[in-house]
Amino acid sequence: MTHTGATAAPVLTPARRALGVGLAVASGVAVAAQSRVNGELGVRLQDGIAAALVSFGVGLMVLAVLVPALPGGRRGLRMLRRALTEGTLRPWQCLGGLCGALLVATQGLTVGVLGVAVFTVTVVAGQSASSLVVDRFGIGPGGAQPVTGARLAGAVLTVLAVLLAVGDRLADPAALALAALPLLAGLAVAWQQAVNGRVGIAAGSVLTATLVNFAVGTVGLLVVFLVDLALRGRPGGAFPAEPWLYVGGPIGIVFIAIAAAVVRFTGVLLLGLATISGQVLGAVAMDVVFPTAATQPGPRTLLGTALTLVAVLIAALGSRR
Repeated sequence: MTHTGATAAPVLTPARRALGVGLAVASGVAVAAQSRVNGELGVRLQDGIAAALVSFGVGLMVLAVLVPALPGGRRGLRMLRRALTEGTLRPWQCLGGLCGALLVATQGLTVGVLGVAVFTVTVVAGQSASSLVVDRFGIGPGGAQPVTGARLAGAVLTVLAVLLAVGDRLADPAALALAALPLLAGLAVAWQQAVNGRVGIAAGSVLTATLVNFAVGTVGLLVVFLVDLALRGRPGGAFPAEPWLYVGGPIGIVFIAIAAAVVRFTGVLLLGLATISGQVLGAVAMDVVFPTAATQPGPRTLLGTALTLVAVLIAALGSRR
């Protein structure tokens, strides 16, 4: 597969890879928090699409003010326009925000029913599988990376580790049909991370790439929301008064910006596995700090969390080109 305007793959030094993995783990913690926030907002509004639109809309407003106000942001917009005009960046490579919109929408649609446990398992399964394919065909800015035994083992071990961590909290089997949505979102996340990385390189600005992601995602969600509004009417819930329920968008900015910045040094698979580790660590931390009867972390959860870190280490050792 040929990608117009592909840049030379960067030198994957151990220091760069370690920094990228550390930042990816931190962004995974943010994703765990975002899932809680957007899931609760979807329950309050009684409409997961509306919750996703609010989340993306808030993030877009923040970026619409921030990016033009910064010299690097304005320069990034000019470079992005030039890359699209010259054909070094294809228009379809700017559509990663649609995948992000799908992920956020599934948070609002399914977390309230499935719980964070099943949601995490299905997203992880889809993301781990698609990351191998995305890396193999060089869709991301880091170029093609072979499916080595260590990378494959890391992906499989991550899925098993998360299953172990949340296996004692799986939802009612009757609700598992809903798990198809986060599974599809997980498949899409790897492609999103890859193309957002290309946009960031073409624009020379991570914030510009993040703005493109949020703009595209917001437009996509708005179209879906208007169709849903025409078919089903207004959401049954009311906008909650708690400010923390509206921070999902800013959290998403952190996640998208970090992913766009480090994917060229980690590859899509390692980025995804490190993010997954952060998600599990973040979920366990929140369960410890804000425990409920259904989310008390037990030995299986802690063992699964440790196993995800081992999986990332295995994949990292197998990611040397």
